[in-house]
Amino acid sequence: MDRRVRVRFAPSPTGPLHIGGVRTALYNYLFAHKHGGDFLIRIEDTDQTRFVPGAEEYIIESLKWLGIEASEGIGFGDGPFAPYRQSDRKPMYKTYVMQLIEAGHAYYAFDTADELEAMRERLKASNVDAKYDAITRGSMKNSLTLSEDEVNRRLLNEEPYVVRFKLPRKEEIKFEDEIRGWVSFNTNQMDDKVLYKSDGMPTYHLANVVDDYLMQITHVIRGEEWLPSAPLHVLLYRAFGWENLMPKFAHLPLLLKPEGNGKLSKRDGDRLGFPVFPINWIDPNTQELSSGYREAGYLPEAVINLLAFLGWNPGTQQELFDLAELVQAFSLDRVSKSGAKFDQNKAKWFNQQYVRKLSDENLAPVLQAAVLNAGLNQTFAAEFILKVCSLVKEKISFTKEIWEYSKYFFIAPSEYDEQVIKKKWSDKIPNLLTDLISNFEQIEAFTHETAEAAYQEALAKNDVLGKDFLQLFRVILTGVAGGPPLFEIAALVGKKESISRITNASVKISQKTS
Repeated sequence: MDRRVRVRFAPSPTGPLHIGGVRTALYNYLFAHKHGGDFLIRIEDTDQTRFVPGAEEYIIESLKWLGIEASEGIGFGDGPFAPYRQSDRKPMYKTYVMQLIEAGHAYYAFDTADELEAMRERLKASNVDAKYDAITRGSMKNSLTLSEDEVNRRLLNEEPYVVRFKLPRKEEIKFEDEIRGWVSFNTNQMDDKVLYKSDGMPTYHLANVVDDYLMQITHVIRGEEWLPSAPLHVLLYRAFGWENLMPKFAHLPLLLKPEGNGKLSKRDGDRLGFPVFPINWIDPNTQELSSGYREAGYLPEAVINLLAFLGWNPGTQQELFDLAELVQAFSLDRVSKSGAKFDQNKAKWFNQQYVRKLSDENLAPVLQAAVLNAGLNQTFAAEFILKVCSLVKEKISFTKEIWEYSKYFFIAPSEYDEQVIKKKWSDKIPNLLTDLISNFEQIEAFTHETAEAAYQEALAKNDVLGKDFLQLFRVILTGVAGGPPLFEIAALVGKKESISRITNASVKISQKTS
């Protein structure tokens, strides 16, 4: 009988959560929900020297902002396998490391830092890879070379030690990756990794295998950078006798920088002007601010959609998916083996699509706040604000842009697009504007239909083609060369305001062009 699907996202609290890590969390979430399974959050903080205050809270806040909710784990409530923070699980790891030592799969190593460095220098001088492995361990200070009495003496004296995994020689380690197919590593290319330190803290390799086993993890979906560690993890499952319960592995492709080769980094984001973190992060030591998608104005739905497509595709032409649709469409067999280049323009495009999906009611508070921030004394009706939102949201990529694209609804322009004026202004325009004002004054019900009819009448009377005046008229009403339907703008600002703007523009532009 197949086991219930259980996956985990297991970040280390060593700083802000990279957007690549968020994608890993997302793929785990999608896979779990697609198969009716569980998705848990585990904090892997075995390396206490790299612990950064606030990083754990940052990780959880980021995931919650994006809607990547866990079934259990840190930040989401304890389940049956608590605790979910490895430092809180510290006492239990010694049992498992002792099991490996007693079975001959691991050994104590008492080498000092100076002795390890001397070994590396000696091997480098002989043009040999500097590794602590099946060959070099025979000349080092460990429980394989020292007598049992000497080992016990050192342990009783509490001499510093580590426990290393005893790799077999010349063995081919093969396993099937859910994304990459069969992969193979030779143990001669590996080293005897440290599993446990004398301070009682396990390394990542031991803790993650033990915890995955105890938490009944069925699939390990993680970044490509962990692929070289996978053969050691396979060997650990064998050494513990857990091979029949070993999870399936899936190593995700790297997120690549937009230009050239290499992994996407904070430096790339700083250089090209886009975030590589989900939310703002302030370094607790330097107070340096790293920008996040949330504060940059991205909607969480857009970030989710963007990340889903960085390494995966649905096999269809559909590009916009909400989280529920992604769950239904997602499968590991459609995840690419090759790295995915980050595309800043595509990121903005995704956000624009989701801004357009916002209701006017959801967008209205953003615009209302911007109006207040602009210091305008006039009070604008809720209906007016909603209508402006309706007209403008097709033009913006971020909600924070709404004021820039809509301020001419609230403030008459004082400057006009000079390129349009230079190109479109002619001797016929002053008379045309006079006639247009006259026509507008005669309208009783000022709507976009009646405003356009009056405009067409003025054009015909002055023998001016619409293509020669429409953009100029837009600049007269708004100051800018593009925007929503022009006569919708005129109708919304109203008859009196439209006439006032035409009058003022006629005077100002005539003075400048005369």
